[in-house]
Amino acid sequence: MRAAVEGLGSPYSLVQLLPSVYQDDPFTVSLTAGWDEVIAPVISTLDCLDAYVDPRLTPVDFLNWLADRMGTQLDENWPQERKRAATAHAVRGHRARGTVEGLRARVELATGGKVELLDSGGVFTSETPDTPLPEGLPSVVVVRITVEREQDGDPIDLEALVRECLPAHVPYHMEVVRR
Repeated sequence: MRAAVEGLGSPYSLVQLLPSVYQDDPFTVSLTAGWDEVIAPVISTLDCLDAYVDPRLTPVDFLNWLADRMGTQLDENWPQERKRAATAHAVRGHRARGTVEGLRARVELATGGKVELLDSGGVFTSETPDTPLPEGLPSVVVVRITVEREQDGDPIDLEALVRECLPAHVPYHMEVVRR
């Protein structure tokens, strides 16, 4: 929290903004010094606002809030670098949401592993009504995630992530492979 920064001073002393007759008054000087101390975190935050909205620079305690505003969820067990990368990828990820590349990128960011997607990708059309679909094609998307043995790849978290990234009408099967 920025208010807890020891010795954080204000670059703009309020007493300097008063007429000179008040600048010599000890009570006014001490009163405005108290206000300077209270307002210093606000001024510091406003001066550094661009750093607060940049996922690479934002303070750690602000990162979850920023990720939430960007429309992405972070796992509290992730290392800080992965949280920052997922937050930075959020806008691009929204554009690619529901696509093969969008799913691959999001799951790779979340797991740190390699993602392989097997999808029939087929669209079938016919000029004749009630034409049966071709036989033998996979009817589900297979999401195969390969992670290192020491990496965490909790199937419950991954299940929710894949469900979030795929369109609602697409059936899928997920496999986690540990090397």
